[in-house]
Amino acid sequence: MCAFQVEPTATILEIKSMFHKSSNLSADSWTVVFTEAKSLKDEDILQQLPVGTTATFYFRDLGAQITWAKVFLAECAGPLFIYLMFYFRLPFIYAPKYDFTTSKHWVVHLACICHSFHYVKRILENMFVHRLSPGTMPLRNIFKNCSYYWLFAAWMAYYINHPLYTTPYYGQQQVKAALIIFLFCQLGNFSIHVALRNLRQPGSKVKKIPYPTKNPFTWIFMVVSCPHYTYECGSWVGFTLMTQCVPVAFFTLIGFIRMTVWAKGKHRNYVKEFRDYPTLRSAILPFIL
Repeated sequence: MCAFQVEPTATILEIKSMFHKSSNLSADSWTVVFTEAKSLKDEDILQQLPVGTTATFYFRDLGAQITWAKVFLAECAGPLFIYLMFYFRLPFIYAPKYDFTTSKHWVVHLACICHSFHYVKRILENMFVHRLSPGTMPLRNIFKNCSYYWLFAAWMAYYINHPLYTTPYYGQQQVKAALIIFLFCQLGNFSIHVALRNLRQPGSKVKKIPYPTKNPFTWIFMVVSCPHYTYECGSWVGFTLMTQCVPVAFFTLIGFIRMTVWAKGKHRNYVKEFRDYPTLRSAILPFIL
């Protein structure tokens, strides 16, 4: 038990800092709760809480934590390297005679470029575009988060890079059309991420309604609340058509379901927070969903 004398204008973050210095515990491994049920935010001010001249706070141990930036890095870096292991046909993946051989189909090489581009783009966006929350996640959850992306990457890569892989039914026309869809949606996804980043100034927590900008890729904001998810799904639809591979199609379907849930949640929050929110907008698919 620790006792501190603090100013009424002190924030919970300052109180956490004092506790951290006196306890030698990691600042990310616990949170402050006013009661045993309600957690307090770092920006909460002491004098604005229902307390008198003395107050008792509980420090709840959260266990080992990891920052969201590192979580997203692990989620994206894993599929990137796992896919390349299958592309280069490292030993013990296929039959020994295929070790370090290359596919004779140009679409296999194109698929590797597109897959790598997607995850390199996500890594760079996490580093330079997104303003990630300074919060953390329990370290034990990273295995659950990463397993989804890592296992699907291995499943897709195994079949796309398999020596017996067969090319799409409609040949080059199908691959070229799919590539256009993929690149268009990747550019759209990046444009939306930049627009959302510019919506708030660094350090600001004021929420605003996202609107279309001069960038044509953002005009979809007129009819969709979460177009970054729309473009993300479109990219994977393009990749599915390009490879004509069942595991890719399954990953696209599951991803669409997951992103639809996220988009509908964000859409509900927009409608709840902003009375003047555009009524024409849908969550992820214009006029449909």
